[in-house]
Amino acid sequence: MQPRLHVEALDLFEILPGPIAATLQRNVPLKDLCTLRVGGNADWLLTAETTDVLGEAVAAVQRVNYPYIVLGEGSNILPADAGFRGLVVINRTRSIELGALVRVDTGISFMMLAFAAMRAGLSGLEWAVGIPGTLGGALVSNAGAYRGNIGPLVERVEVVESGDRRWESRDWMEFSYRDSRLRRCSERPACILRADLLVTPDAVPVIRSRARDFQRQRISKQPWIPSAGSFFKNVNDPVLANKLTGLPEPLRKAGVVPAAYLSEAAGCKGLRVGGAMVANRHANFLVNTGTATARDILAAAEIVRQRVRTMFNVELEAEVLLVGDWDKLG
Repeated sequence: MQPRLHVEALDLFEILPGPIAATLQRNVPLKDLCTLRVGGNADWLLTAETTDVLGEAVAAVQRVNYPYIVLGEGSNILPADAGFRGLVVINRTRSIELGALVRVDTGISFMMLAFAAMRAGLSGLEWAVGIPGTLGGALVSNAGAYRGNIGPLVERVEVVESGDRRWESRDWMEFSYRDSRLRRCSERPACILRADLLVTPDAVPVIRSRARDFQRQRISKQPWIPSAGSFFKNVNDPVLANKLTGLPEPLRKAGVVPAAYLSEAAGCKGLRVGGAMVANRHANFLVNTGTATARDILAAAEIVRQRVRTMFNVELEAEVLLVGDWDKLG
């Protein structure tokens, strides 16, 4: 593995192509780039409006092993209070080509993509209405809801890896429940530029009806103050599911136990650490009441994890990704 170079030893203005480097910003607060509204500063920030700019920038930093992350709307991340030592690339690419195979840039809002498909009479993304974030983030974590997820819809993806831009099949992503190879790669991560998605033609009123039903359920259950979405992954455990009283029958049959169910049963609703709180409306949402630090959020999450472990002998796994320099207190 190529050793990671010290950030201070490299000059981004020499690494990146001139026109791209000219748009760099310095010392940008991560709290302004994520839905939890926490985090220190990023050393550098670059906003990419096209896949060519995104691809060139990422390829350039990959070739010299310069630390970087790509963010969309920042809805599934917890940035460190100490910030990020490297380059943050904001993906604002939003081109979409609709058809039986939808080709779409990964910077597009996931909800915007779902609505565009619905208006075109293309089914398969109704469950995504109301989910925050971008397609890129959805692909990284194999996002889903109401027994639907993005992985099965993917035909292929265009990636930049080790400075090389190419198309790869769905198998390359190694999708599993709320996971992909990109979540597991901390060194020299790849970046997804575009995806080809398989959808199914259907009547617009039928698609709209399904989408409204999913959206109605989401609005009734989820808090609308700063959060990162669902913090923990649901638990796949048929034995536990059959032991729990009050678990809906479809979940019992599927052997799935929602993390929110476990958190609530463990008495975590309303739990506070500093400005962080487990939402009263949904026990798998950790929210920022206005003054939370990233450490507050992480400490609250650890208490939830410990209580669930003690009561159910289950180890909750975070869905939210930690970003930045967590070795420092900030």
